[in-house]
Amino acid sequence: MTNNCKICEVTVYHNQALVTRRGKINLKGGQQEVAIANLPLTVHSDSVTARCLDNSKVQLLALRTERIFANEPLQHKTNQILGKIRQLEEQKRHLENQINSLQLQQVFIQNLSEKSVDKFANNLSSYSLKISKVQELLSFLGESYQNYAQSITETEKQLTEIDKRLEAFRYQFKQLQQPIYKQIQSSVKILIILETALPTDCELEITYLVSQVSWTPFYDLRNTSTGKQIDLSCLAEIRQRTGEDWTDINLTLSTAKPTLATQAPKIEPWYITGSKIPTFSQTSNQIYDDFAELEALLAEENDTDKKQELLRVQKLVEQTTKFAGVVTFKLEKNYTVLSDGTPHKVAVFHKDLPCRTEYVAIPKQVSFAYLEATVTNNTNGLTLLPGKANIFFDRALIGTTELENIAPGQEFKLSFGIDQSLKIEQDLVEREIEIIGNYRRTTFGYKLTVLNLKAEKIKLRLIVQLPVSRDEKVKVKLINTNPEIHLGEIGQLEWLLNLRAKGKRQFKREVYYQFSIEHSTEITVESLDI
Repeated sequence: MTNNCKICEVTVYHNQALVTRRGKINLKGGQQEVAIANLPLTVHSDSVTARCLDNSKVQLLALRTERIFANEPLQHKTNQILGKIRQLEEQKRHLENQINSLQLQQVFIQNLSEKSVDKFANNLSSYSLKISKVQELLSFLGESYQNYAQSITETEKQLTEIDKRLEAFRYQFKQLQQPIYKQIQSSVKILIILETALPTDCELEITYLVSQVSWTPFYDLRNTSTGKQIDLSCLAEIRQRTGEDWTDINLTLSTAKPTLATQAPKIEPWYITGSKIPTFSQTSNQIYDDFAELEALLAEENDTDKKQELLRVQKLVEQTTKFAGVVTFKLEKNYTVLSDGTPHKVAVFHKDLPCRTEYVAIPKQVSFAYLEATVTNNTNGLTLLPGKANIFFDRALIGTTELENIAPGQEFKLSFGIDQSLKIEQDLVEREIEIIGNYRRTTFGYKLTVLNLKAEKIKLRLIVQLPVSRDEKVKVKLINTNPEIHLGEIGQLEWLLNLRAKGKRQFKREVYYQFSIEHSTEITVESLDI
């Protein structure tokens, strides 16, 4: 029997881990049984495998697992704790009796002192009491009272310590009575029968799956105001309660889902049925329902909460369809992960990703610009898994975001917040109303002034949103823009401006746009926030 097979490698999956043990064993020749004992109950018995790595003359004949219940050691430990509890209870009774005795002697001294005071008063009136005798009596009474008080205090301290120890042992005894403790004290043993003709040494490798383990990725993304790349650090948080510590082991993280099945799944028939082709009216109703659903979504486009919920569901669907492959990270250094359930953070990889930055301004919402980066995942085949990311800019933590599943070569966007060195002012410079018969036309003209107060030149994407009509009786028309651009989707105007550094030519730019809203005088336009 041997426990020389130590854990050397662990591959962590979503909710389980593959543990690899290796160790040198000495075989005497013939058949010999080797046991790996004291393994945790989280071991999946059907997943256990064994092999000899460096000796072809050794044959593996059989392998099985046993579950060892710790009833006798558990009873022995229970009896030990009960013995300590009884011993401490006896000590507690002895100390309580000692305190009662000291308190009685202290009361006696106190009563004797009170009677002595009366006697002193009578003798002093008759001048028959000597001062030296008074001093001797007072010293005796004072020292005796102080000694008893000190003894009581020290004994009470001992009693307090015994109460603490009693509480701890009683708690342990209560825990030992729980059924779950019996399971914790139980273990799994692997038994392997090997055969060799002559005495030899062999390196034995054991692998098995364990449960109660998981890992999640998270990221640190760092950039500077002058940086052309993103400093990306991928980390992982590992938690495990497998019942055995992983000490100084090679660690691999994987998104695979290992299975215990050894046979291919059985193929079942794929049945299909036919249905009646829908009539024109049914098709029309379906088209109408689809159009109504689209209308409802458009009606909710300004509802922030509903839009966020729609985006969240969309991301979940996209992640489910995109994330079909297996991603594996083999860590470069050894780690120790204790079986205590606490999070253990490990470094997975570090990369510098190229990015291009630009400023985006939406004057209707805020009078400053946002710095955004478009980052390319060029991690040489490494996929970025979905996870939380901390965003740092110029060494300051400015926020967090959620990364989606990002394949190699795929681009993703990051926002670094507001930059107050870019200021945008929007002014309504024209509002003209024309009424022709029962028809009304309102013309609006806006001027945007953009200032670059930074010491370097920048690119700014300036976005303006025109109202979008959902009523055929209300028409919105773009009349003029300067610089000239075309109207985009959902009433969006977008200029790409190159702004020079502060104080130089073209550090200030002006943009103008004009549009009209036409409708019958009998109609009141709603949601027109001008």
